[in-house]
Amino acid sequence: MSKKTLRRIADALERMNPAPAPTPDFASATAFVWHPDPDRLAPVVAVNGVSIDLLVGVDRARDTLLANSVQFAKGLPANNALLWGARGMGKSSLVKAVHGALVTDHPQLKIVEVQREDLPSIGRCLNLLRGAEERFILFCDDLSFGHDDAHYKSLKAVLDGGIEGRPDNVVLYATSNRRHLMPRDMIENERSTAISPSEAVEEKVSLSDRFGLWLGFHPCDQDEYLTMIRGYCDAYGVAISDQDLRAEAIEWQATRGSRSGRVAWQFFTDLAGRRGVSVS
Repeated sequence: MSKKTLRRIADALERMNPAPAPTPDFASATAFVWHPDPDRLAPVVAVNGVSIDLLVGVDRARDTLLANSVQFAKGLPANNALLWGARGMGKSSLVKAVHGALVTDHPQLKIVEVQREDLPSIGRCLNLLRGAEERFILFCDDLSFGHDDAHYKSLKAVLDGGIEGRPDNVVLYATSNRRHLMPRDMIENERSTAISPSEAVEEKVSLSDRFGLWLGFHPCDQDEYLTMIRGYCDAYGVAISDQDLRAEAIEWQATRGSRSGRVAWQFFTDLAGRRGVSVS
């Protein structure tokens, strides 16, 4: 057998059974992104987020998640959290803002973002975090499961932890538009076609029950929408009268056909650009 053939075989075996990922330098950053194949935690130089003071209309969710995160940062018991509800109402922004608000006083608190499609590799990620001195908020944004989607089984490694148990220094915060992480028509379809309807969906629906905290986000009213924009204007120094702000913001909302925190930020971005104010 030629050396070239042996080299190809060796390379194939190495891909099938790669060497363990090196232990990351967690002191190099406050945030990381998990990438599989090859396994690595990539440091994030600057987190894309807003100050927690700029989040309006989510007071209860903010206070609850902040208190839970303080407990966790101090090494005390804390719950996994599912932030669910209306689109564009600041679910992912709140997770990043809570981490940003605490990291100065608790530098050991890190946030690790995991993409939904990378959940099958989550066990390997946990192995890198297990035993580290730092404490990690595992963040999965826009989490949901569709038909024939088995990724939810991988998520149980974080929520339940199997025989080893979830690492004491890891907590999961996930966001979703769906409270039960799966579409209603999927739940109803499985109930109607299964031999044992209650058991057919219990495994998937009960996944959301494994989150100790359920934090609901609901559409904002017009006053909250305008308050969000006024808060952005004051924070970034964009001068505009209340009358002009109200007229322009309502017109912007009407053209979008919706009203949310995301729409408020998009209007403010346009306003700041027209006024020559940088928001970076």
